[in-house]
Amino acid sequence: MPRTVAAHRQAVVELLAGAATTKTTHRVPLLDALGQALAVDLYAPLSLPPFANSQMDGFAVRSQDLADGGARLRVAAPVPAGVAPAALASGFAAPIMTGAMIPEGADAVVPIEKATPNSFPHPTATDAVVDLPAVLPGTYVRTSGSDIVKGDLALAAGTLLGPAQLGLLAALGLSTVEVPEAFRVLLVTTGDEVVEPGNELTPGKIFDSNGTLLEASMRQAGLNVIRTGISDDDPSSLLKVLHHHTKEADQSVDVIVTTGGVSKGAYEVVRQAMAGQPVDFLPVAMQPGGPQGLGTFNGVPFLGFPGNPVSCLVSFEMFLRPALSRVLGTPAPRAVRTAWLAEPLTSPDGKHQVRRGTVASDGVLRMEGGAGSHLVHALARANALVQIPGDVTELAAGAEVEVWML
Repeated sequence: MPRTVAAHRQAVVELLAGAATTKTTHRVPLLDALGQALAVDLYAPLSLPPFANSQMDGFAVRSQDLADGGARLRVAAPVPAGVAPAALASGFAAPIMTGAMIPEGADAVVPIEKATPNSFPHPTATDAVVDLPAVLPGTYVRTSGSDIVKGDLALAAGTLLGPAQLGLLAALGLSTVEVPEAFRVLLVTTGDEVVEPGNELTPGKIFDSNGTLLEASMRQAGLNVIRTGISDDDPSSLLKVLHHHTKEADQSVDVIVTTGGVSKGAYEVVRQAMAGQPVDFLPVAMQPGGPQGLGTFNGVPFLGFPGNPVSCLVSFEMFLRPALSRVLGTPAPRAVRTAWLAEPLTSPDGKHQVRRGTVASDGVLRMEGGAGSHLVHALARANALVQIPGDVTELAAGAEVEVWML
């Protein structure tokens, strides 16, 4: 009986979990960590803001000086951003810029538009005065630590590092961050009929799109990809490649992914090469991408994807990418949303179908191509994977469906 999509995904998670525990961490510059997961809990080395500062352009004041409904105060030396100001004496108001440090003695800021006159005096003026209204203590003052206090948890281990998270680390004065070492993936495409793009295409041959399709997907997911070129349909050739990258220390990899050679035909090179290895070849109740291989080769996690281009990409998106998210915390899961079918569709009973489609800004979904696993052009036009559960055989136009945005 075919395995369910959920069960196979969980099996991939369990397969990769052991490899993840052996990975070390390393420090990288902040921008090099974009899209990666934080390796350790990170605590704030300082408070943010590090000092009380003004939220507005205005006048820093002692609120008690204005307690009786406002007062006329003498204007002190201005406080620009980036300097440590002198203490503010009673009866004075200091012109202050947004972000500038609140002078000692001041406890509030009156915005410039509430002052009379509502403009700052010339910096060299020595006898300027300003009329200001009453103000409560703390008004327009950003207190030290109001964002985060020194020693508090800034980001938890496993946090995905996007622009906002990296911006926080920069604000805390950090220039590097500790992230897990990237997974090394050995990617092998197979088939006598496959040739590298750029070579002559002779009768009966096709260009290899799987290698580029999967390597691009893997690199986008933060993996370190090792390509071996195309392996022919001789099992001994494939075994030589796999042994080279799993037995030599300087060639070690964390996971092996092959494409093609996993069905039940007479010349399934991956099945033949895996004879004697703890690798299972089994059907998953999914279309496309039903035939899957899963196990280990020389102790290294092994995933065998089908050979058709759409099948191998769907396999990556349905199994390997989500498993990496679970095990490593990166890449971020695909955004899941609801869309509405522009036209009716049918789906085989008992199989989770993954179709390609384009979701418009209004949420209407139009299919790209049919269900075939060879439709690379249709895949290139799509921006979503359409998820049709195995117990659904027909859907009318306007029906809601789940899509994973690409």
